[in-house]
Amino acid sequence: MLRHTLATLAYRAAKVLRDAPPEFGGYRAAPTSRTPVEILAHMGDLMDWALSLAQGKERWRDAPPQTWPEESARFFRALAGFDEYLAGGSPLACTEEQLFQGPIADALTHTGQIAMLRRMAGSPVRGENYMRAHIETGKTGADQAAAVREFD
Repeated sequence: MLRHTLATLAYRAAKVLRDAPPEFGGYRAAPTSRTPVEILAHMGDLMDWALSLAQGKERWRDAPPQTWPEESARFFRALAGFDEYLAGGSPLACTEEQLFQGPIADALTHTGQIAMLRRMAGSPVRGENYMRAHIETGKTGADQAAAVREFD
């Protein structure tokens, strides 16, 4: 189930990250809010942290945000690395529940924040019936299946 959750995160994140306007990464909703690229960098940090937790080598790192394409690529690399570790069958140094309630749930929340910021910035992402989405365990890259049922 945890690996399917990562595939779901990949699917949802790919949708909100794809085709963002070039200026979107720097959009700031309020003077003290994070920009989308700062949120995306944090999502990459979360996936790196998740892998370190799973391996029993807990390490947190605040990576400085790069460009939108670089951060998107970094997020999907980190997500894939975490999924590969889970697929390898090595024992987890913490529980699946801890991995879900910490870094994974946080990344899902941030995916929703980016979707909301896209709408606020004038570049909305269409809603979707995600229950019908073609989500495949192990598929954690930016290249995801086309939406089955979108709506406005």
